[in-house]
Order: sequence, then C-alpha cells, then structure tokens
Amino acid sequence: MKERPYLAHRAKDGREQTVLEHLTGTADLCGRFAAAFGAEEQGRLAGLAHDLGKYSKAFQRRLDGAPDRVDHSTAGAWECGKRGQIFAAFAVAGHHGGLPDGGGKGDTPDQPTFFGRMNRAAQSKLEPWDAWEKEVALPPAAVPAIPSQPEGMFFARMLYSCLVDADFLDTETFMDGGSVRDGGETMEVLERKLLDHISKWFPPKRPLDVQRCRLLERCLDQGAEQSPGLFTLTIPTGGGKTVSSLAFALRHARAHGLRRVVYVLPYTSIIEQNAGVFRDILGAENVLEHHSGVQYEMKEEADPQSIRMAKATENWDMPVVVTTAVQFFESLYSDHSSRCRKLHNLAGSVIIFDEAQMLPVPYLRPCVFAIAQLVKRYGVSAVLCTATQPALGPLFGEFLPDRKPVELCPQGTCQGEVFRRVTFRREGTLSQTQLAARLQDHSQVLCVVNSRKSAQAVYSLLEGEGNFHLSTLMCPAHRKAVLEEIRARLKKGLPCRVVSTSLIEAGVDVDFPAVFREEAGLDSILQAAGRCNREGKNASEDSVVTIFQGEAPPPLLFRQPIAAGRTVLSCFEQLDSPEAMDRYFRELLDLKGPEGQDQKKILPLMADPQTCMPFRAVAERFRLIETDTRTVYLPWGEGKELIQRLEQGERSRELFRSLGQYSVEVYPNHFQALDNAGALRYLEDASGVLTDTARYSKDTGLALGVEGGQAEFI
Repeated sequence: MKERPYLAHRAKDGREQTVLEHLTGTADLCGRFAAAFGAEEQGRLAGLAHDLGKYSKAFQRRLDGAPDRVDHSTAGAWECGKRGQIFAAFAVAGHHGGLPDGGGKGDTPDQPTFFGRMNRAAQSKLEPWDAWEKEVALPPAAVPAIPSQPEGMFFARMLYSCLVDADFLDTETFMDGGSVRDGGETMEVLERKLLDHISKWFPPKRPLDVQRCRLLERCLDQGAEQSPGLFTLTIPTGGGKTVSSLAFALRHARAHGLRRVVYVLPYTSIIEQNAGVFRDILGAENVLEHHSGVQYEMKEEADPQSIRMAKATENWDMPVVVTTAVQFFESLYSDHSSRCRKLHNLAGSVIIFDEAQMLPVPYLRPCVFAIAQLVKRYGVSAVLCTATQPALGPLFGEFLPDRKPVELCPQGTCQGEVFRRVTFRREGTLSQTQLAARLQDHSQVLCVVNSRKSAQAVYSLLEGEGNFHLSTLMCPAHRKAVLEEIRARLKKGLPCRVVSTSLIEAGVDVDFPAVFREEAGLDSILQAAGRCNREGKNASEDSVVTIFQGEAPPPLLFRQPIAAGRTVLSCFEQLDSPEAMDRYFRELLDLKGPEGQDQKKILPLMADPQTCMPFRAVAERFRLIETDTRTVYLPWGEGKELIQRLEQGERSRELFRSLGQYSVEVYPNHFQALDNAGALRYLEDASGVLTDTARYSKDTGLALGVEGGQAEFI
C-alpha cells in the first residue's frame, strides 16, 4: 500500500499541496528575494527549512481536523541552528508568530524565547519530524560575516521578510490556483513617461520656471553620473522638488539597475498629493499609496481566514511606493510578519526621504542607523530631500563613516533669491477670536495652528462663504476633494480661508497671498511660508507670513523646536538662509543631546552583550506613534461600494489599497467611544466600518469629541 504523502495545505476545493512542493516553491521565491542583497543561499535554506515540522504525524492529524495545536516552526529553526545558521534559525522560528527575543541558553522549553524553543526541541518536547530527511536536503549556505549584533538583527529581519513573503505568496498561490505575479512596468518605461511629461516645460519662460527647470536638469544629470550611495537634495520651497526628486530616482534606478523607488513622507496629506502626481505621470498601475496596513500573524496552518488576511497584507511589490515615515521605520524595527513582509523589497531601491527635516528627533539615531544599513549592505541609494536640510552629517559620519553624503543640487545650481517670495512679520499672542477676526479681513488666507482642537475652534468662528478646515479625521479621498476645491477657488479669486494643522504645510501644492503660522520650529515656519506666493506672482513685500503665539501653551511636541527657533530668529534676518537653518538644527539637536536622539535607548538595547537578538523588546520600544491606532472605514463616496465588497468576503491587496482612500486612523479611546455608541461594525483585523454616517461631516470629517495627537503622521 502506497504511503500517504505529507501535506502542507489543503484547498477548499480538495486540492492538496505536499510539504515538499511547498518547501520547494517557498525556497525558490525566498532565494530570489534574498538575492537582491547577496543572500540567495541563506534564502533558499530558510525556505526549505521553514515548514519541516509539518513532517510530523501531529501536524498531519491537525490538517485533517484534529483540535490539538501543533508547533511546526521550531523544528526547522532547530535544524538550522544545528548547522550554525543563526539568522535562518530566527527567521524560521518567527515565520508565523513573529520574531522572538533570543533569551538565554538556560531558558526553559515553555518560554517563548528563541532559546526556550530550541530547548523544547533539544529535550524532545516536539512531535517527531524526522521524516523530512527522506525528501529534503538542506543546502549549505555561507553565514554572512556581520560585525555587530545590531547589524545582525537587521540582516535577520531582512531575511525574515524574504521568508514570510515567499511563504505567504506560495500558500496564497496554491490556495487560489493561480500564479505569483510581478507588478508594474520597468524603470526604463517609467523614465520615458516622465521625460514625455516634462517635455512641455521646456523652454521655460518665467524666471521662476527657468530656475525650476535648471534644478530638474541637474537632478537628471546626477541620476546617471552618481554611483549608488547617500545623497542630500536641497531644493528651495516652490522649486519643483517632487518632480525633480522623481527624475533623479528614475534616471538613477535605470542607470544602475535598481528595482523601485520608495518615497517616505511625514504626513498622510503629502502622500496623497505626491502619489496623485506620480499616478498622473507614470500611471496608476505603477504607483502604490500605502498608509496604515492590515496587521496579523499567520496561524500554524493556513485556514481560509489566514489566507484571506494574507492576501490583504502589503508587500510593496510595485515600482513606485509612497508611504509614511511611521509605516517605514516602524516596519524596519518590527517583529510582526505582516509588517516585515515588505522589507526585502527595499533592497536595490532608491529611497527618497522627503521633508527629511521631520525625521523624529526622539528616534533620530535608530532612524539614521536604519538608513545607513540600507545603504551599506542592501544596495540602496538614500536621498534626504528637503528645502531645509537637517544637520545630520555627524550622525551619518558615525554610522556610515565611508559614505559622505553627496549634495545633488549644491548652492549655485539655481538663483536662490528667485525663491524668496515672502516677508515675515512677528506678532505677539492672538486669541482664537482675534485670530479669526484677522483671517476674516482676508479674502484668501491660510492659517496653520498646532493642534486639531485649535483648528476646529478657529474654523468655527469664521463667517461667510469659502471657509475650509483640513484634518486627518477626513479620509484621504475627502481631503483630496477639498484641496481641489481650495485650489479652484484660489485660481478664480474667490474667497478661500483655510484653517489647518501642520499637515498642509509640507509638500501640499497651494498658493495663498497671505499665511498665518502659529509659532513652531523654524523648519515648520518656512514650510508654511512655502504656501504663500508660491508661484511668485506678487511682490514679496505684499506677501506676508505672520508668525503669532496662540492663546494656549504649545503642545509638548513643539516646545523644544520653538525654543530652538526663537534662538535663530533673534540672530538671523534671513530666516531661509542655509546658515540659519544649519544653526536651527544644531540648536535643536543640542537641546535633545545624544540620549534625546534615542529616547527609548533602542540602539544600546540592540548592542547589549547581555541580550541576544531582542526583536520583541525593540519592537515594543520603537513606536513613533506612542498609542496604537485603529482603522475606521467610511462609506463616503466610492467607499460605500468598496466596503460592500469587503463585507461580502473579498480580501486582496488591491481592495485594501483602494479602501485606504476611505479610511481614518483613530486612537483606541476614540474607537471605543464609537463602538460604545453603536456606530461601528467590527472586522476580523480589529478595524471597523462606520455604520452611523451622521458622525461623518463634510466639513470636519469623523466626529470623535476627543482631542487626538499625531494621527496625521500614520
């Protein structure tokens, strides 16, 4: 009688995938993914080893419906560990439940640490899995020589990313009976599309356009001339930074065989605008706009719900990815498979850190370390792109001593005075009533304040037509529609008064004749000033940026930037000069000090010789947004139809990419308040659908009744 094969998965239609088929398919994908950073052998080993525990009788019974929980990940990790393959062992151990902390060699078998699990295998507390040796031969793989534990953790997480993405894709492909697809067009095709788009800008006629085109041509030239590495790109506000940085990235990627372009931005509002620009130039099929994402861990066996959720998690497999700093850096320090899945697709990419001055100072050292690792070991060209370049040279000198940043558009590339289009005016304290009255005196004006509460209060005091409020409590599609109306009214000369938090001041292309900015850091003031007389149509003396103090104390987040800004304001008349900005950032970093640049002591934890690969401890500490947020999907506009598809059981990356345009991130207390009011319907990933549409306003978005904090960064 023929022996029954060992199975990895069984589809709903009865089809069966053997363990050998799954291991082989996963190894092929994992090896291909890891080849992007020179680790193909490690990838193939991890792929072949990851499900060796499925060769146990216990797992086969589980697949047949037995209720017992089966640990099938530890077996493959043990086999890798026996061979001295520590990185593959960690990746395999965590491929379902997340990367574990290493722990210590004396950990007991019931502890969830890596060594606890290794001792579980050593003490024969796992179901026997030795049948694998009849079918599988684990290949030899050179262990990379990595000089420090922090760098080793980074490598292990990148290898882990290759494994979980390969595992998800092979499983999903089998369950759906399809094939793994590669998305998007080549860099050559995308560069041609960009060149076609910008061809109409030449020859430029206005002095401002002459300078923009000069910067654009410089970026194209540098894209081909510069070898991959670390770059800065300093372009004055209004200088066409978005398209110029894309021009460098596409030319550089094409010239040096890089695979994709990733934009990392501080605010969701900038993501929406930049992604829209890129879609117009390159086609929607080539651009991914990624805010927050579905998060979960694959269960020990792939049941229908696990597969549905795997299909919804993002893996950044498109040529151009636009995402937030929170999504980017928290993923690089995560222990979750759903968040780490995409990381391997960063290797061999151009990564643009737009508005680089907004890298979070309390996490600055871990962020710079991560950028340095990507450049040093993973074939990344990193570009710090901004009008107000932060003073990060000493930090990069510490983490990347042999790669001095290269400025792509040094002083003298363009005539900087052409971009000086405003006059700054300082005032004292303005109450909300006084501020609203001052705004009412203008037909067209932008006011940027430091909190959502203040923005709502000032907006509520405005009278007449043409008043707008922008908030992260409005879904992206809604914000886009409002911004389109704002731009149309500005162009037609109609009344247009906008009150917003700082989400509008960086990267959002609007042009007001006057701007009011509540006192903040100098970089924020200059970014807000970039929304005033942006096209240079008015005299600078008539284009006034008024800096005022609000009646309430500034939020804690703003106090040190304000202090550093006041020092510089007292020393420099020309606020946007390179000297003023360099002094400002040095003052700010000095106020924080080295410890303040790694507030949670993440790098010391990673380097501590008393710890072993503390993945979970690091993930818990690295939280750019201290409080977890939860997603609320809104039946606004096309969102209603997308939600219907979701509730009918559809799960796909494409659906969730579209739904991201109709979602809002809220804090747990807000989510609970909506739930207590019966305004939500839960989904399986702990997100919710808004059922009480009266709670969503066309003016101010989702009504919470509780002040939030940093959701515009998600």
